[in-house]
Amino acid sequence: MSSQHDAARKAEENLKSFSQSLDVNELSAAVLRGEKKALAQAITLVESTRLDHADSAAGVIAQCLPHSGRSIRIGITGVPGVGKSTFIDVFGMHLIRLGKKVAVLAIDPTSQISKGSILGDKTRMNELAAHEQAFIRPSPSSETLGGVARKTRETIILCEAAGYDVILVETVGVGQSETAVHQMTDFFLLLMLAGAGDQLQGIKRGIMEMCDAMVITKADGDNIKAARFAKAEYTGALHLFPPKESGWIPQVEMTSATERRGLSEVWQMICDFERWMKDRDLFEAHRREQDIHWFHETIREKIIYSFYHDPSNISRIAAAESDIRAGKVTPFKAASNI
Repeated sequence: MSSQHDAARKAEENLKSFSQSLDVNELSAAVLRGEKKALAQAITLVESTRLDHADSAAGVIAQCLPHSGRSIRIGITGVPGVGKSTFIDVFGMHLIRLGKKVAVLAIDPTSQISKGSILGDKTRMNELAAHEQAFIRPSPSSETLGGVARKTRETIILCEAAGYDVILVETVGVGQSETAVHQMTDFFLLLMLAGAGDQLQGIKRGIMEMCDAMVITKADGDNIKAARFAKAEYTGALHLFPPKESGWIPQVEMTSATERRGLSEVWQMICDFERWMKDRDLFEAHRREQDIHWFHETIREKIIYSFYHDPSNISRIAAAESDIRAGKVTPFKAASNI
């Protein structure tokens, strides 16, 4: 908990320093030079809920946007205990050894309660967190999923502008966050454990339909036989779903973080997917469709925000709540009246 409070206090201090002196041009230029401190400050600015920071945040995004887009955005999700943090740590280091710059972001709708469990995950990415070519950023706490997702989208732009060419977006929570990550990444990777029969029952069909590939983790030691069986079973299961519009057929690979095996195969699979999409002019088209999606999501978010913060509505909502508690009106009738 102390690390969480320290992070929150540090973020608040950063925001105060923004208020005292903020030069959007200087901050943007520093981000474009790849300065980590400036990147962290720019993300803090984007995450700020203060109205006086909104214009500055928009200005930084506007200056960074022309320099973004030159990365592969990879969404990563998985069942509890699958080892997402461990996989990201070793996979990220594998990419760095290939000459890549890696940014790790997280979407955590559970942060309203836990205040950001990614802070714990970050400590488990020991190698990656300490490397100069890596940048790890927790999602903002005390936010709705929509707000976290929107700010993660803007954070991707900033990271790309800073020169990070592989963006790993991790879902820390479970549920709607998978859909949000799928709508902001190019490639959606689902991590699974061996024991396919049980695991297939425990994961939503929709998540499996979204994935572009599955990876069986912890495929080592006494678990290797079960991992091979799981790979065959998952491969068969994926063929039961309707084919993707792109024509891409999701693949299944096995990895071992402790033995550093299967990482090259996973990266090759991602590269094959990127080439597949670009050869068919689908890569950028897919991103533009995602832009349209977030355009409408942002409209919905702003409409809801403005409605609930309208002074005339605040009193009407309070009165309606009293009538509902008193049994004078149904929730549906009260909502219709407002």
